Amino acid sequence: MQGTRQPASPTTDYTPTDRTVPTRSAQRASYDKELVHAILDEGYVCHLGFVRDGAPVVLPTLYGRVGERLYVHGSTGSRPLRMAGTTDPGLAVCLTVTHVDGLVLARSAFHHSINYRSVVVHGIAHQVTDPEERRMALDALVDHVVPGRSSDSRPANTKELAATAVLRLDLEEVSAKLRTGGVNDEPEDLSLPHWAGVVPVRREYGSPVPDPDLLPGAELPGYLTAL
Repeated sequence: MQGTRQPASPTTDYTPTDRTVPTRSAQRASYDKELVHAILDEGYVCHLGFVRDGAPVVLPTLYGRVGERLYVHGSTGSRPLRMAGTTDPGLAVCLTVTHVDGLVLARSAFHHSINYRSVVVHGIAHQVTDPEERRMALDALVDHVVPGRSSDSRPANTKELAATAVLRLDLEEVSAKLRTGGVNDEPEDLSLPHWAGVVPVRREYGSPVPDPDLLPGAELPGYLTAL
């Protein structure tokens, strides 16, 4: 059975491979584990790519990180979860997470760009069948969205667990890629009259809106005010 032991992480960098070295702007790539973890931990939605019936499929889904593993979940009837199975060889996937940090507006249309941080993970996803690991993974998915929430909500019951499948993807073949800074216009374009610069893009949280059926006296939890 699948256990909950995490893969060892003795180094600070992932090892580059043919699939994780970009063919364009390779200088923007990074294999630093701390950076990769930070990008993953800041995101909410990943895109999970795989091949189904000979054609590529990419699905947006929530995810959670526990050490050197990512977990995604879905219905037990979901095609990728069924394809992953519970034994080898599993399902070959590519998982990506991207943050947009700024709109880079150059004087020339060609040099317009985006400041971003992204992570790409290649690997074999497997279904998690061990009950302890499944519960831990589902708690991680909840806490990934709002840290502390899993302990402040009803755990999944037997029926809900039976309807939910979890995939595990080890962080082994991984790379980050970033663009920072300003515009890169050609020297001959610097005299053009067009405005150029960077428009920062930031994520903000609004004030929590309580459910109308909230019990009297239910206070806003501290982990939400901390956001």
